[in-house]
Amino acid sequence: MTSQRQDITETLIVQLQTLPPEQQQMVVNFVEFLAQKHAQFQFSQNGKKRRVAGLHEGMGWISDDFNQPLPDEFWMGE
Repeated sequence: MTSQRQDITETLIVQLQTLPPEQQQMVVNFVEFLAQKHAQFQFSQNGKKRRVAGLHEGMGWISDDFNQPLPDEFWMGE
């Protein structure tokens, strides 16, 4: 760890210890939020995004006649 990074970490620890538990939890929540945002930014920079299973569950539908043959008019462009 670089000395500047260590100084920042030590400063944060000292400041965090002066806060009541409720505010300490708020700081933890905020740090987790920043870490999540940073991870999303890294994925978008690499051109890769994580897939989230079930994100759009129930939003699509398939017609009842989906597997039925298409009429000749469709293929003839009529």
